[in-house]
Amino acid sequence: VKGTPAGAKAESPGPGAIDLGAQSGRWAAFLERHRLSCEEAARLLLDTYEYRGLVKHTGGCHCGAVRFEVWASADLHVFNCNCSICTKKQNRHFIVPASRFKLLKGADNLTTYTFNTHRAQHTFCKTCGVQSFYTPRSNPDGFGIAPHCLDDGTVQTIITEDINGKEWEKAVREHKTIRDMSKP
Repeated sequence: VKGTPAGAKAESPGPGAIDLGAQSGRWAAFLERHRLSCEEAARLLLDTYEYRGLVKHTGGCHCGAVRFEVWASADLHVFNCNCSICTKKQNRHFIVPASRFKLLKGADNLTTYTFNTHRAQHTFCKTCGVQSFYTPRSNPDGFGIAPHCLDDGTVQTIITEDINGKEWEKAVREHKTIRDMSKP
């Protein structure tokens, strides 16, 4: 290490510190130029690496009490289900793993409706009544996101696939990919 007397050992970075070697100057300039904390820069780097090929969409309910972000393709594969509740509320949605969804605000403003098996958790805003996301029965470890509740500017295309929710068990059993859509 530069400035270390001959024969002396350089101190290794402390716990949590990262030795960036030749990239140290670049890293410091990047943080300063973009006015980022180390945590913000690490989040940016991790998001870029972990979510390659995906887009960060933001969205929420009508009144703005509930806000979220979700990492998904810019080209959405949306399900149009004809089960009793999806028909009544026009629930078109795409499915993502829970690891790609983050509730930014409004947890205390959500309420949940369940019926039948109680596996699907139909969450909606207590104030405006909008369901911008929910936990689908087909993927209880993920989220169904309403594409019409996303903010403008990040969706390129939407392909809609009809699902026969009136015969839910048969439809899910025969569908090749729906059960795995919440897997990272």
